[in-house]
Amino acid sequence: MNPRRLGTVIGIELRQRVRSVGWYVLLGVFFVILVGVLALSFASFALGGGGNEWFFSLVIMLVLLLVLLVSPTLSGSAVNGDRDAATLAPVQVTLVTTVEIVIGKFLAAWIAGLAFLVVAAPFLLVATAAGGLNPGVILASLGILVLEVGVVAAIGVGFSAVVARPIFSVASTYLVIAALSIGTLIAFGLGGLALRSEQVSITRDVDFSAAPEGCDPGVWPRDTGCPSYEELPCVENRYISEVPRFDRVWWVLAANPFVILADATPPTYVDGYPRDLFSQIAYSVRLAQKVPETETRFDGCAAPDVPSYETPEDQLDGTVPSWFVGLLLQVLIAAGLLTWGIARTRTPAKRLPPGTRIA
Repeated sequence: MNPRRLGTVIGIELRQRVRSVGWYVLLGVFFVILVGVLALSFASFALGGGGNEWFFSLVIMLVLLLVLLVSPTLSGSAVNGDRDAATLAPVQVTLVTTVEIVIGKFLAAWIAGLAFLVVAAPFLLVATAAGGLNPGVILASLGILVLEVGVVAAIGVGFSAVVARPIFSVASTYLVIAALSIGTLIAFGLGGLALRSEQVSITRDVDFSAAPEGCDPGVWPRDTGCPSYEELPCVENRYISEVPRFDRVWWVLAANPFVILADATPPTYVDGYPRDLFSQIAYSVRLAQKVPETETRFDGCAAPDVPSYETPEDQLDGTVPSWFVGLLLQVLIAAGLLTWGIARTRTPAKRLPPGTRIA
């Protein structure tokens, strides 16, 4: 690839974005939404009193959500839209190669998607200035967000080169994004409930039915000849129930964009409890890796033990992060679509879909 020709393609794409009124409308709506979130955060979390971590994570999650909703409409018609407007063929007859056209449009869509992060920068600065934020949280979350914007842009541009009609390429992009963000949650929930296993509950309790007639276990006095609790026999009961096995399907969530963002961010705990939205999501997902006990016991006849209390941070011992696996899967999907799109855009083409405009 020639850097100069690649830069020309990127420049043309970005100038078209800048000239579009709808682009500024989207950025303006996004700014208004963030203002509302900032006002509610001040009222709800009291940023000066330690709620700034929640505000920062909420803003990052909101930026990712809006990118997932808006980016397909901006990148899903990058190639086939130019083909319909008869502006692709004149570019293809120049020295610009097919790889440079598709990659240039992808990079332009990536840069355009990062504009939302630029708009959110003042709000992120407010959350950072409130104090108490771990620098690792800021760097990791922003880095993952930048990568996720690029993945969505690549998927959209890839479909725009593969599918002939812009409306279908945009819809295909939304379907892939929905499968990664919502479909993984549905598959996780239904899969865990479907893959159940038996759990045996064994309990030992005092057999109050063995008390002599006239001895009320709740009120009898000890000087009436009635036996004490310790003198009554114990009976053991077994109960068999089914428990969901989310530990067998937790990996499905690895490709979820929001899980990747939360799991890749260094957790923040205070007294063992999650302090921000990232840590709360990561804790919930990592806890799903725990294998449920096949047998539980309760002995009501023995002296009660001092209960062992585990904080959420302690419960994560033995679990592993999965964000890098999910991110790798997303990158492979995006790279595969871009490669397929390059092959479909290359000229001269032996076969074209019916009704495809050439020039």
